Amino acid sequence: MAIAKSEAQRILGEVPQDKVFWVNDGKVLKKLSELETALKEMSDDTFRYHVNEEKNDFYKWVGEVIGDGKLARDLLRATSRLQAARAVGTRITMLGRAR
Repeated sequence: MAIAKSEAQRILGEVPQDKVFWVNDGKVLKKLSELETALKEMSDDTFRYHVNEEKNDFYKWVGEVIGDGKLARDLLRATSRLQAARAVGTRITMLGRAR
């Protein structure tokens, strides 16, 4: 499904300061590219703090704040931080091709 260039730019852009994601390890994320990097670099313990049987903070932030339902669903299915990082990277690439 094609996505408008303006929508892709919005999704890839920075969120308002009051909507940033505070990672348990102290990092503050403002956009998807920062989420991808954080997922690659964070410990498995940090990932499990945010993604476990009770919650999935990345899914929630991407869906509710960034407004990308497709990526949010992909994150919901990811069972490891590297799977989540790949999902984010793949989505960034796809959005970068929007015309």
